[in-house]
This record gives sequence, C-alpha cells and structure tokens, in this order.
Amino acid sequence: MIIHILDDEESILDAMSFLLAPLGVEIQTWQSSLDFLEQADLHQQGVLLLDIRMPLPDGQQVHQQLREARSTLAVVIMTAHGDVPMAVAELKKGAVDFIQKPASFEQLKQAIHQAEKASEQAVKIHEIRQNYAKLTDKERNLVPLIMQGISNKQIADKLAISVRTVEVHRANVMEKMQAESLAELVQKLSLLSI
Repeated sequence: MIIHILDDEESILDAMSFLLAPLGVEIQTWQSSLDFLEQADLHQQGVLLLDIRMPLPDGQQVHQQLREARSTLAVVIMTAHGDVPMAVAELKKGAVDFIQKPASFEQLKQAIHQAEKASEQAVKIHEIRQNYAKLTDKERNLVPLIMQGISNKQIADKLAISVRTVEVHRANVMEKMQAESLAELVQKLSLLSI
C-alpha cells in the first residue's frame, strides 16, 4: 500500500511524512495537483490525503477527477479551514474521512486504516471490472442466466444454442472472471451490480 499526500505547502508535506513514517508504508508527497494527476498510479491500492484548499485544480476538482477515472485510491480530505459543508459534500461523493489540520498521529492512523479497507475493496472491484471487460458478447449474454442458477440445458434452450456451446462459454466466463465456483462468480458479479 502507498500513501499519497497532496498539499501545496511543503512544510505540511514534510511534517506529514515524518508523522506517518512509523506506519512503515511507502509515502509519496505531491505539491502540485497536476503532477499528482499526471504521474501517480490512480489504480493501485492506496490512500490519498488530500488538502481541499489548493491552487487549481483544488482538492474538490482533484477528487472529482479521481471519481471520473474510477480511481482505486481512497480519499481522506484534509483542511485547516474546517469547512464542514464542503467536507459533508466530499464525503457524499465518496471521500472516506475528513480531518482538520493539524491532525494527530492517531487521527491520521485511524483515517488511513479506514481508507485502506476502502481502497482494498475498490481494487477488487476494479480487477473484477477489468476481467468482465474481457468477456465476449456471447459470454456476457450467459452471465445473467448463470447468476439465476439456470442449468446448461435450460440456457441452451433459451438462447437456441447447443448445450456444448453453453458449456464452453460458461467455462470461459469462469476462467476470465477467475472464479473457482459458481458461488464465487456470483459474488464477484454482484459487486458490479450485474
């Protein structure tokens, strides 16, 4: 796991890095929103400690761009200003937590722990989404029927194809979705709301 810290004040970046060093995780600091958005891996397991008030793009705009990119980084909003309405708005948009600067080690540790769980789930969904994208149209047609627990024979009758074709497509779905069992496949696909 990695912790990204995005703040336009170098002294804050240095202090936060020092404060978080005992966690023993990789820490990457960013003073520029544009550098972060252009250079950071937005689809990894990690946490972004995001200062909300920065030069453009500001923290809200960065958070919006992360959502649009379907980033797997969990966002913790930070501000010295304590703008509660803005914090509530960002929490509704998917931020994991909101903390006021200066934050204690315990506050940061708790927020990071919560964010780590959220990022882990986001990475899992991202991987499932990537696997689902590998399915052919014919394989995707089978997915809702497989999830309903319909037998291969019934699927073959319903789609006017041979049982053998259903078996091949079903095996391909299981392999591409990296599912060992029907239960695991259903669990993965339910995370995608399919």
